[in-house]
Amino acid sequence: MESPEKLNFIEEIIEKSIADGEPRVHTRFPPEPNGYLHIGHAKSICLNFGLAKKYGGKCNLRFDDTNPVKEDVEYVDSIKEDIRWLGFEWAEEHYASDYFEQLYEWAVELIRKGLAYVDDQTQEEIRIGRGTVTRPGVNSPWRDRSVEENLRLFAEMREGKYKDGEKVLRAKIDMAHPNMLLRDPLMYRIIHSHHHRTGDKWCIYPMYDYAHGESDSIEKITHSVCTLEFDVHRPLYDWFIEKLGIFPSRQYEFARLNLTYTVMSKRKLLQLVKEGYVSGWDDPRMPTISGLRRRGYTPESIRMFAEKVGVAKRDNIIDLGLLEWCVREDLNKTALRRMAVLNPLKVVIANYPEGQTEYVECVNNPEDPEAGRRKVPFSREVYIERDDFMEEPPKKFFRLRPGGEVRLRYGYIIRCDEVIKDASGEVVELRCTYDPLSLGGGSSDGRKVKGIIHWVSAPHAVPAEVMLFDRLFAAENPDETAEGGTFLDNLNPDSLKTVRAWCEPALGEAQPGEKFQFERLGYFCADTAPSSAGCVPVFNRTATLKDSWAKIAAK
Repeated sequence: MESPEKLNFIEEIIEKSIADGEPRVHTRFPPEPNGYLHIGHAKSICLNFGLAKKYGGKCNLRFDDTNPVKEDVEYVDSIKEDIRWLGFEWAEEHYASDYFEQLYEWAVELIRKGLAYVDDQTQEEIRIGRGTVTRPGVNSPWRDRSVEENLRLFAEMREGKYKDGEKVLRAKIDMAHPNMLLRDPLMYRIIHSHHHRTGDKWCIYPMYDYAHGESDSIEKITHSVCTLEFDVHRPLYDWFIEKLGIFPSRQYEFARLNLTYTVMSKRKLLQLVKEGYVSGWDDPRMPTISGLRRRGYTPESIRMFAEKVGVAKRDNIIDLGLLEWCVREDLNKTALRRMAVLNPLKVVIANYPEGQTEYVECVNNPEDPEAGRRKVPFSREVYIERDDFMEEPPKKFFRLRPGGEVRLRYGYIIRCDEVIKDASGEVVELRCTYDPLSLGGGSSDGRKVKGIIHWVSAPHAVPAEVMLFDRLFAAENPDETAEGGTFLDNLNPDSLKTVRAWCEPALGEAQPGEKFQFERLGYFCADTAPSSAGCVPVFNRTATLKDSWAKIAAK
């Protein structure tokens, strides 16, 4: 008998509403188009769209485009691409700017009710006047303006008669309220800047706290799900809805995603891009969805991660290793196996016929029988990984050594007979012999060898540029720095290494975005950007086969 499904607290709220006769579920995902989405947004996307799907409801995409200075069409387009890539489609597409006229009319209504006023104070004067957590604020000298004067001034603000910062519209609530957000919060500010959708029609723009709840109400959102830092904003959300007497959308908060070795601040991510610490928003080291996509992460792995993280009421920090585990789990089932050598050492098989090429049969994915098999060329000269040979190996080293044997994966058993070095003493070539009867697992006398290593045929090898990406930050919490330091001090200097690799021929035909397991090395993805080293394929390392960072942390 299957155990009952465990519900998160938001699902419990929804199921209670359904039991009480309110079955409609309408959520929304409301990003501000001022940057690219990151893995934290992916969690919110999976939650909002997932709730709508589970309960037969709808999920809107609404852009919170209320600050024209920071927003751009580029970000709008990238957000749409990311959501669709994750496997979701929105029921309705909206923009806060769609509601500017209605929001303005509601602001006028609040002025008429004596619940809003125009303030001439500077931003600094307003900040000081709000008081502190232990000291109440003081009323603005403009708080008791007449309704008629406030209506005139607000209309003049809209008409463009005042400069940026010269006046604001504030809600009239309580300057002594214990929740400082309710101490006459700003509703509108003046910004003379071109808007990516409305052009120059508006020069006053609503604040998030004013526009958000009303936008939810217009769309009749039933469950406005946001992250925990908006908990203190909920009373203001409810206040505007109550005073305007509009559809009562409700806000619910869940814990935001915090990942080790990662920064989630859009401001900090933008700084990394602008100051050239990364190549762009889609740099594979970035926690952006576009960066994860380019690195080789799959939508399935990110959805799996969001499900495993779950929906909590308290903030916590998730180990980045869980995200990496999820992508390994998914790619292990789906990625085609290929052979590539990243640090080559040449092997000459002396007793193999010169000029001969044969094709050995290799499995494309042992987890997926339908993936089939492929033929890989084998010849007298092959490349192996330099780390797969040691002249004086330690105990339990089962790879190649002088006088020792290994099996070339899918191929023959070879024995190392001679080590050739250059003038500096570096090993440059191995001379070996092979057992002609050992192809595919047998041997001439029934012997077994423990070591199995990968290889590529030297004459047939395809050169490639391989980007060995690692964690962008070396510190578990990048924001923890010495006094006077910044998160940039914790950048990992080894987060990217570029190597020239040699690959089996099939990898020369890899399509951008195609994913592979390089046998014994890790998971890699064909890059979508051109190579900096000419017309050769480029592969980004998605993840190692095992969590190497867990070993580092344990030391």
